[in-house]
Amino acid sequence: MIRSRSTLDRSGVVRAVTDLIGPERVDTDEEHLRRSSVDRFRKYTAVHGIYDGPPPAAVVYPETTEQVAALLDLAQRERLAVVPRTGGTSTEGGLETIVEDSIVVDGSRMDAILAVDEDNMMATVQCGVRLQVLEDRLRERGLTTGHSPQSKPIAQMGGLVATRSTGQFSTLYGGIEDMVVGLEAVLPGGAVVRVKNVPRRAAGPDIRHVLIGNEGALAFITEVTVKVFRWYGGTARYLGYRVPEFAAGVGLLREVVTAGYRPSVARLYSPEDARQHLSDHPLDQNLVVLAAEGPAPLVAATAGAIEAAAAEVDHAAVDPERIRAWFDGLNWGPDKIEAEKRGMLATAHLGYTTEVSVDWSRTAELYEAVMTRIRGTFPRADDLTLLGAHSSHSYQSGTNLYVVYDYDITCDPRDEIDVYHRPLNAMIVEEALRVGGSMVHHHGVGKYRTPWMRQEHGSAYALLAGLKRVFDPDNVMNPGSVYPVDADGRAVLDATTEP
Repeated sequence: MIRSRSTLDRSGVVRAVTDLIGPERVDTDEEHLRRSSVDRFRKYTAVHGIYDGPPPAAVVYPETTEQVAALLDLAQRERLAVVPRTGGTSTEGGLETIVEDSIVVDGSRMDAILAVDEDNMMATVQCGVRLQVLEDRLRERGLTTGHSPQSKPIAQMGGLVATRSTGQFSTLYGGIEDMVVGLEAVLPGGAVVRVKNVPRRAAGPDIRHVLIGNEGALAFITEVTVKVFRWYGGTARYLGYRVPEFAAGVGLLREVVTAGYRPSVARLYSPEDARQHLSDHPLDQNLVVLAAEGPAPLVAATAGAIEAAAAEVDHAAVDPERIRAWFDGLNWGPDKIEAEKRGMLATAHLGYTTEVSVDWSRTAELYEAVMTRIRGTFPRADDLTLLGAHSSHSYQSGTNLYVVYDYDITCDPRDEIDVYHRPLNAMIVEEALRVGGSMVHHHGVGKYRTPWMRQEHGSAYALLAGLKRVFDPDNVMNPGSVYPVDADGRAVLDATTEP
């Protein structure tokens, strides 16, 4: 726990935020505060009712940008740590409160769809709009965001932008950073800034990207405008192929994407990972899954190119209807989360993932290196019930690698993170950095990948540090996320100083 630098005690914090935005927008229920001190990174300890970090002093629910501004003005003046939250689906500790008497600013009540502009193909929403709600509204008009992360039923737009998320159809539509046209945000101290909606401009650096992916460490995103696309609901085609070698699957994805085709789905699964989704998948085969969507002629051309590329490698086709059914049930919402919690309690078993990105030429090497290192050096390898990986987001220059690992937990629940998840996560991150890849593709840095931030960015870390120095010099915004902190809670902005 890091001690608060504010002169306000806990009751003083509660009084101050209540005076600002009213008691109906301030929650101090002790159990809710405990649950609001973590995100899904600590899902196993949380399901056992273990919350070792300091609970926030309050969870506050602003309903307007002006109320967010008032709260961040208070935080700056009183040096109160703020953890911004919308949706709550973070998985890397980004929502964890590490400073005593923090305030969690929850934007979920800012949930208005402000405009759907069909002429200019944009939708403007407040930060608390659920992606599924927006998508349903757009589908009624024959439109789509093109964004479909697995958390789609419960994720909210502000959090998706703040964490630089991506979705299952990213090879066609791009990540959230490709969809954002403009946005509004509040800086520490309460200044409101707006990046206007234009299709492109060359007026200096693209300042959208100061805010996209900031993970609440620089600002609170209050409003977002995203592109929308025409929705072609009945034209999609799904294709699946079994291939003997992981490297051959990488080559197949690369051939399709670098030839200029943009399948909405382009995925490669190792045998163990594939069997999670297709129970009879043979363990001596990898699985390539692709989908084409859009206007019917474009779908036909893309599917034809995929089939031609597959014909050049040793493969066996998979029934397309099995692939379609798999994707229809891939997203998870409250029901699946509750089922996961029940399963963890009943079986002392957990599944986790670490995702990274890498050039095409090093993808198969990284996969083999991670599998070999974990199997050969992880002290609890006998507890692993699944170790595999998949590529799920591809680009002209490379792809991502999503390493999956399930394990039986044979230690005290409080120790699970340090015994299993942290060392496994570290091995994967270290191998990705070793081959010149990125330590994280889309889950964000949170508070648990900060030890590698300076290695990730190298000399460019000075640019990232400069943003923090300018916009949040007192480190009131989500301390410990993105930027490592020292024992006193100060952001470590020197590239050579250890926290």
